[in-house]
Amino acid sequence: MTPGPARRSHRSSPQCGHGATELPIKGRGERCSIFCIVPPEIFERIARNGDDQQREWALSTLSRDHSLRAARLQNILTGTDAVHRVDALAMAPAGVPKRTISDVHGTEQLPGEVVRAEGGPASGDEAADEAYDGFGATYKLYWEVFQRNSIDDAGMPLDGVVHYGQGYDNAFWDGNRMIFGDGDGQLFNRFTISLDVIGHELTHGVTEHTIGLNYWQQPGALNESISDVFGSLVKQYQLGQSADQADWLIGAGLLTSNVHGEALRSMKSPGEAYDDPVLGKDPQPAHMRDFVETTTDNGGVHTNSGIPNHAFYLLATKLGGNAWDKAGEIWYLTIRDPQLKPTARFRTFALGTRRAARRLYGIGSPEEGCVVEAWGEVGVEV
Repeated sequence: MTPGPARRSHRSSPQCGHGATELPIKGRGERCSIFCIVPPEIFERIARNGDDQQREWALSTLSRDHSLRAARLQNILTGTDAVHRVDALAMAPAGVPKRTISDVHGTEQLPGEVVRAEGGPASGDEAADEAYDGFGATYKLYWEVFQRNSIDDAGMPLDGVVHYGQGYDNAFWDGNRMIFGDGDGQLFNRFTISLDVIGHELTHGVTEHTIGLNYWQQPGALNESISDVFGSLVKQYQLGQSADQADWLIGAGLLTSNVHGEALRSMKSPGEAYDDPVLGKDPQPAHMRDFVETTTDNGGVHTNSGIPNHAFYLLATKLGGNAWDKAGEIWYLTIRDPQLKPTARFRTFALGTRRAARRLYGIGSPEEGCVVEAWGEVGVEV
């Protein structure tokens, strides 16, 4: 693969008018958490509404997630957090990913047995090969569209672990690698099945190396939203879908046929991804008037992310064509904006996207007008 030009050519212009408490370590909030695709409130609802076996799975996953977060925080406080350090001699050439997938065979003992490495043949293990392919698709989007060389833009290896735990109903980025559970088979399928989930989790690493958003309240919701945006773009780019063709779902295929729902989240229709007697009702708002004030899930980071998610969907569909082009370019330039701080809130980020649109397409451009309209439609004035 070869990188595209640093400045992408303009296409025909669309016709849009203008129209708690702090995290334990301030300024390092991004590194104080693991980033799970399924939020804790879903497991809390399963524990309340499910049968005995479902309750056991939910409580077990919650317990493991809590233990993982506590262990990571302890490692940070004691200075023993295993930050990924790249050996320059081990790095692949720019434009080529370096993927390694390991299998822990249902245990929680990391890093596990390597079952597929870069350039090697398919392992024959469905989860391992899906993870490998998903890492490749994510790398491809960032390299071919945004000229970014892996998560850190310096060729960072992409490491993944499959078959984590027994009936583990989650997947997460821990700052060094991505870890996938197999699901319970009754409510959740294996967590490698959804390409946008893989793109979502790896994008937490991109955010860590760019804007470094704190994982709390509005900055945390932006953190989750950025992962949803680029997770969806990974899938759209891989499938060659335009903004109008995309499903705009996060976690499509993750829920089994026993669940009344399409996915974990919908960027097109926040609040309508699922409505199930066991999982409950999708709580995401699409507008600031419905912003959820809560102390759970780090101040509702997986819930209120529906607002900036919907803003991106609106922008992409207003601009038309491929969402990774103009809308994705605006969002990517924004997360690289040095003016944005880890404490950025929705309006601050929205102003950053308007600034990015001006830099790319000019003051008063139709693209800038679409940015203003999209944010206005979710109740964020810029």
